[in-house]
Amino acid sequence: MQPVRFWLSAIAGALLATPLFAGPPPTQTEPAPSVSPVEIVRQAVQSEGAAQNSPAKYMFRDRKQTPHGSQTRLMAETVNAMAAFTIAYDDKPLTPEQRQAELDRLHHLCVSPDDLRRKHKQELDDADRVGRIVKALPEAFLYHYAGTETGRDGMGVSGAPLVRLNFRPRPDYDPPSQVERVLLGMEGYILVDAGSHRIAKIDGTLQKDVSFGWGILGHLDRGGRFVVEQGRIDQGAWEITRMQLSFTGKILFFKSINIQSTEVFSNFQPVPKDLTFTKAVDLLVEQESTFAENARPGDPSARKP
Repeated sequence: MQPVRFWLSAIAGALLATPLFAGPPPTQTEPAPSVSPVEIVRQAVQSEGAAQNSPAKYMFRDRKQTPHGSQTRLMAETVNAMAAFTIAYDDKPLTPEQRQAELDRLHHLCVSPDDLRRKHKQELDDADRVGRIVKALPEAFLYHYAGTETGRDGMGVSGAPLVRLNFRPRPDYDPPSQVERVLLGMEGYILVDAGSHRIAKIDGTLQKDVSFGWGILGHLDRGGRFVVEQGRIDQGAWEITRMQLSFTGKILFFKSINIQSTEVFSNFQPVPKDLTFTKAVDLLVEQESTFAENARPGDPSARKP
């Protein structure tokens, strides 16, 4: 499920404002690999698609920072839907009233199968859209080899080489649906782990306004940018570790969008592959104090490889 979250986070922004190809330059200068850039992307897309079928599930911490403050949640992947339990606002524990409201919300989902099914369906719909976008990456862009960087904790495999490919829109790309239109105005770069053919980072910037559908008519403004990183956490499993979004636009042509956020995902722990939503809630409540004390919220050193 986490590879889906990686791409959902990445494209769910299609977005964010900073200079083109923002970020650190390649740290090494080496001959271009014998495999063409677009073939490197195809191999990575195939690996990401295969990873979506992995039965492995995890519990982890999610800390989201916005201009309005921070929210820290414990998350658990289940066979039903993602379970999320808020444990802090602005790095402070919830008040008794706030905590009870969280427990009531989770209990409602546990005893309301229709609401839980709707939640699960929304997650599956999101995953389907993301899957279509990921499959379009080799066709939507022109790629240029731009050297290598070195993986680190939370981005690829620590110490392993990452191939850097700059990308820009392919002039003749014709999106098959509204879903893929989000790729039309995007430029940036992608880092691919050379050994596992997994995407370690994607940094994209919109060079023009892009309209979208997805049931909510609107557009994203030029200059929007997203940065997403994922890395290996254990025995070959990869998870998203960081996501930064910054974009503006409009929904339904009159409601403004202004999103500025940074999320850090850490403290990954495996959970049973057949974990149900109800059992996950019990597990999150049980682990609440342990997670809260395990590391300081937002501390990059808390991210495990």
